[in-house]
Amino acid sequence: MSDLLAFRPAPGAIPESPGVYRFRDGRGRVIYVGKAKSLRQRLNQYFADFASLHPRTQAMLTSAAGVDWTIVATEVEALQLEYSWIKEYDPRFNVKYRDDKSYPYLAVTMSEEFPRVMVMRGAKKKGTRYFGPYSHAWAIRDTVDTLLRVFPVRTCSAGVFKRSGQIGRPCLLGYIGKCSAPCIGRIDAAEHRLLAEDFCDFMAGQSARFTRRLESEMKAAASREEYEQAARLRDDIRALQKALEKQAIVLGDGTDCDVIALAEDQLEAAVQIFYVRGGRVRGQRGWVLEKVEDTSTADLVERFLGQVYGDSDAGCPREILVPALPPDPVAMTAWLAERRGGPVNLRVPVRGDKKTLMETVHRNALETLTVHKTRRASDLTTRSKALNEIQEALSLDDAPLRIECYDVSNLMGTHVVASMVVFEDGLARKSEYRRFSIKGATDDISAIGEVITRRFRRYLEETSSERAVADGAKFAYPPNLVVVDGAAGQADAAARALAELGITDVAVCGLAKRLEEVWLPGEEYPVILPRTSEGLYLLQRVRDEAHRFAITYHRQKRGKAATVSALDELPGLGPARRAALLKHFGSVRKLSAAGTAEIGAVPGIGPKLAATIVSALHPVETSGDDNAAGG
Repeated sequence: MSDLLAFRPAPGAIPESPGVYRFRDGRGRVIYVGKAKSLRQRLNQYFADFASLHPRTQAMLTSAAGVDWTIVATEVEALQLEYSWIKEYDPRFNVKYRDDKSYPYLAVTMSEEFPRVMVMRGAKKKGTRYFGPYSHAWAIRDTVDTLLRVFPVRTCSAGVFKRSGQIGRPCLLGYIGKCSAPCIGRIDAAEHRLLAEDFCDFMAGQSARFTRRLESEMKAAASREEYEQAARLRDDIRALQKALEKQAIVLGDGTDCDVIALAEDQLEAAVQIFYVRGGRVRGQRGWVLEKVEDTSTADLVERFLGQVYGDSDAGCPREILVPALPPDPVAMTAWLAERRGGPVNLRVPVRGDKKTLMETVHRNALETLTVHKTRRASDLTTRSKALNEIQEALSLDDAPLRIECYDVSNLMGTHVVASMVVFEDGLARKSEYRRFSIKGATDDISAIGEVITRRFRRYLEETSSERAVADGAKFAYPPNLVVVDGAAGQADAAARALAELGITDVAVCGLAKRLEEVWLPGEEYPVILPRTSEGLYLLQRVRDEAHRFAITYHRQKRGKAATVSALDELPGLGPARRAALLKHFGSVRKLSAAGTAEIGAVPGIGPKLAATIVSALHPVETSGDDNAAGG
């Protein structure tokens, strides 16, 4: 490593001050930007022990040819400089948030002489006020159509506006009262700007002021017996109420806040943000990212806050709710307060309506991640690339068109089960899934050996019978690649089981969870696939599906065993009474939580039998974490 990291600064050359550092490649391009409270302490972590670093960090260092840094006075300045450098250089090893789709905004072009209300996408422009984002453009148009009755602001394009002025006739909206027609001089620029500002104030949450004003004007018109004018004002009030009703109230105290939630796995993450103004959800937006560096939830929150609120036109509310506080919440809060021009409260909700809203946002983030992974998995080109990358990384003769993955699940050595999932051409084939009850294994490695032996012994038996193959035998088709959830030990156990059966044409590998390393049998070091590799993404999906399938079977088996051991052996409790108990309580867990009186109230169960049931169920532990085999 001495030649590889020859650019390491001399001892004592790195200052202990806070600052921002940049790693550059051989061509001088910035590939990573980071900040630190102490530059010396942080940078020494990169060069102290290369072997102990995360593979993604190792990949960054092996791509680098130099490092430089800039000293700053405070940690807030470090945040500012880090954000500006990331925006300027777009380093490939930094976390990158990408919009999961192009969200439309309601925009008011206040920089123009006659401001225009319109739907906008893409980059924001100076001098334009934005509201949203909205999930759909039609939602914006529906809101605007309702509000134009009260705030008849111009919505036409520059060409239509110019032509109407030339011919001296307004467009249709001008005739029906949904445009004040400044194009023909019906109102002047100053009056039209006041309308636009009122429109913006209403969209920003100042709805009560306009409602009170219209109600006052309606009563005054009615007192003057100007009933037609009063009726028009009444309809204007209803239009404002209709616009407000389309935005659900989620916080009764009229809070202005942004609510941020994340859903993540080992390779990717999705972020959702809900914009709450005046207690109402005014819009939402989503991002997805690939984890090209080793990062925690707190780090993701810090980078996300920097990206979202770093732009000069990004509105920062007084309160921001996050799933986890950034590593340095004091510095981040000070930076946000500087961006806002006032105090900012950055916190994690723990109870009440805000906690409930955070859970809703998290569900949206989880849905975004699921949809993103599904789209990625369903793309034919992407699947082909993934299979080719696996073939190349594992030195296979052909692309693994059929992959089988095995996982073991148990609870402290009891109720040991295993799963087999099948992916063909990169897609799950659930009709081929199988599950196994393991009986002779003493640990995860021996369990892997047992399940591989049983599966491929059946394969040999069925392929030896032409009739079995013709009848569609369950195990007659061998995989190109066997993946086991685990590291070198599990991969070696699978390879030994295949060798003992005389099977030599099936490749084997293990995928460890902690660092996503791919282990080949008999190899001292793992194969490290790039974090952005489609091949690694496919292997992870296969492994996670095997883990899910194993856990599901394990929980079913535990529940059944608990029922058998706790109820079936009780004297006086026959099939009819057991069925009545389970029907009444729904599960053994709920039954075991019930008291003697509650159980005794079930038809056919007396007080004495209820007491016996309670004494039998209370020692049974029905909770605990599943421990799956593997890394």
